[in-house]
Amino acid sequence: MSEWKEYKLGKICDVRDGTHDSPKQVDIGKPLITSRHIKKGKIDFTKSYNISLSDYEQINKRSQVDKYDILFSMIGTVAETAIVDFDPDFAIKNVGLFKTSGDYDLARWVYYYLKSNEAIAEVNAALKGSTQQYITLGDLRKFPILFPSPEERKAIVGVLSSLDDKIDLLNRQNKTLEFMAAALWRWYFDSNRKKEWEKCVVADLARHSKQSICPKEKPDVIFEHYSIPAFDKASMPSKELGITIQSNKYLVESGTILFSKLNPHKDKRLWLIPQDISENSVCSTEFQVLQPKMSKYFLFLYGFLNHTANYNEIASGVGGTSGSHQRIDPAAIFQSPCFLPSNNRLEEYNVKVAEIFNKICINRKQSQALEKIRDTLLPKLMSGEVRVKY
Repeated sequence: MSEWKEYKLGKICDVRDGTHDSPKQVDIGKPLITSRHIKKGKIDFTKSYNISLSDYEQINKRSQVDKYDILFSMIGTVAETAIVDFDPDFAIKNVGLFKTSGDYDLARWVYYYLKSNEAIAEVNAALKGSTQQYITLGDLRKFPILFPSPEERKAIVGVLSSLDDKIDLLNRQNKTLEFMAAALWRWYFDSNRKKEWEKCVVADLARHSKQSICPKEKPDVIFEHYSIPAFDKASMPSKELGITIQSNKYLVESGTILFSKLNPHKDKRLWLIPQDISENSVCSTEFQVLQPKMSKYFLFLYGFLNHTANYNEIASGVGGTSGSHQRIDPAAIFQSPCFLPSNNRLEEYNVKVAEIFNKICINRKQSQALEKIRDTLLPKLMSGEVRVKY
């Protein structure tokens, strides 16, 4: 460790931030990325909006984003980080910008530093604001960052990048598999044939399960908690002791479907629960639990709810006085018009799609295991507690 040198982050990178104004949204223009669009090391363009070319140019006079720069969320959910590993064409608002002059090795080191325990401690100590937390540009520039030799730095980054690449590959595979599953559902059921099939509603195929569980009554039991944050992170439940789960939850059984009632028109959260789950599985009461009345309906019903037109129709029934927290009534789900295909059609579809969903579950478990390894190694490698040969 004696050969590792400490610098202030502002001495290593040119540290800037984006606009703090609110440029007007336009139909055709350039994307504006804010702190809430940086998630899990990626930039989520699906929820960004466009601004005029003049606003874009005005913002980028001060804070133009270049390839291999690093973005850092500064307000709301602070400390989400992403490397810009492509040629960018967007502007930023309330986002920290670490400019690395196109040095990819430096970008990766700073990126992993910003995810380290040391950086997180610096962030927590510097946070300001009560209703909405934020961090200042001056604080970011003062963060201390350790630098080993270029050779050791490259070796450490290589270990962490290898794990991230494998995780990314599994996630991309799952997106392809989910697309294939949706395409299979459309091929089997989204056709004129459904006119010949029996009409029904979702409630005819699935029960509304509402069995309440109080985990803190079993303080030493480890529960698998299907929460909204867990879904958003990796679509895998978190393992939590009963004593840490304060509010009542719904019991989750194998072969069920969870449909989030919170802001469904903004955030699609539809969770297929596999057959091999823990008996101590619970979910947030923000989810509606659908228990198929027959196992053969399980994958069909998920495909039906996941179908874009069907989902949007259900999600359009949101209500509530708060624009940020709107919910749908369970009736919008369970009374949604559906249909019952022939047994032969269901059987053919189930055989083909089951392999796809099994592979998705396997990939998620592998990705979760790799994330655990990475998250264990990262603080040890970035602090020098664990060294690598180079």
